[in-house]
Amino acid sequence: MNPLDAQFAFLNEADRLKSVTRANCLLDGSRDENSAEHSWHVALWALVFAEYAPEGCDLARAIFMLLLHDLVEIDAGDHPIHLPNPGQALAEAKAATRLFGLLPAPLGTDMAQLWAEFEAGITPTARFAKQIDHAQPLFQVLCSATPRPDHVAIVRQNLATGRAADMPIRWPDCNSAARARLGNNPLQPSDFEKCLGFLTEADKLKAVTRATTLCDASRCENTAEHSWHIALYALILADQAGPGVDISRVIKMLLLHDLVEIDVGDVPIHSANGTAHASAQVQAAEAAAAARIFGLLPNLLGRDLHGLWQEFEANETPSARFAKSLDRVQPVMQNIQCHGGTWASYNVTLTQLETRVGRKVANGAPQLWPYIRVLCLPYVR
Repeated sequence: MNPLDAQFAFLNEADRLKSVTRANCLLDGSRDENSAEHSWHVALWALVFAEYAPEGCDLARAIFMLLLHDLVEIDAGDHPIHLPNPGQALAEAKAATRLFGLLPAPLGTDMAQLWAEFEAGITPTARFAKQIDHAQPLFQVLCSATPRPDHVAIVRQNLATGRAADMPIRWPDCNSAARARLGNNPLQPSDFEKCLGFLTEADKLKAVTRATTLCDASRCENTAEHSWHIALYALILADQAGPGVDISRVIKMLLLHDLVEIDVGDVPIHSANGTAHASAQVQAAEAAAAARIFGLLPNLLGRDLHGLWQEFEANETPSARFAKSLDRVQPVMQNIQCHGGTWASYNVTLTQLETRVGRKVANGAPQLWPYIRVLCLPYVR
């Protein structure tokens, strides 16, 4: 059996996390958040708040944990923090065994151990990942213009006696920001508040609809879900990376790469007969969006993350080429799972797929395109 069969079986199964509804709402209150969006957002939180990681924390590993941590909810469902559920731990452990068991050994074992380390919360890396996972839902409520009163009550209880009760010790700046919002006190200018403003703006990516559907064709995915999924692709398909590729850097790029769609929207690769996506007009709009969005951050951090986005766009380094390849592979796999998906509506031919997708994939992950091309053949001519 080709190991890629198992790797893609896992990645396609992971797509189901996009349909697991959480207790939190989007910041605009339009709908409930799902666990895939949450996983993307907390991974982005970890990247932005890296300076608050404790001594001994491996930031890349913490981000890997956050990409994986809620996959068990595919089987076990979301567990709201304010509701008791004595069987949740057993259900999640069983789900972890099934899900990571889809992967080839030893990759499945490595991912299961990563998840178990997060759950135990003992290592500095796991403690930081937990810290992020505990903080993001608080501000998902507190940064909303019109938070639900019952959600505010849950946040208040969580800070007083729940899992965030030790936040004054673990993360004083986070605790102060939360308390200020709970008390309707003036917010003090700080780098923490700038970072929080950026992460609040990033929440809008959850409302950007893409052309690609979920694997079950139930709806179109959004760009936050896509960003989480391809970051997970990078973690699971790291064995496909060539010399000079830094997987942790690839994942950082993929977490950030589509933030510009907050301003520009999704531009499908097959739209306007394949010309719109790479047009000078779209590229200029995306560059302006990047300058605005990364400009929300403290200067040095904003420059660093903007630089990662620019590296991805330039597609010149080995890490960027691999990241670009995965950004092309994931939508193709989604369409394959939907028996052609959106290719019919765009009248995509095999030649067009080779030109617009295959060359990009082969440029950064040469072993992947021959494998995927065979899977495409029943659906394009």
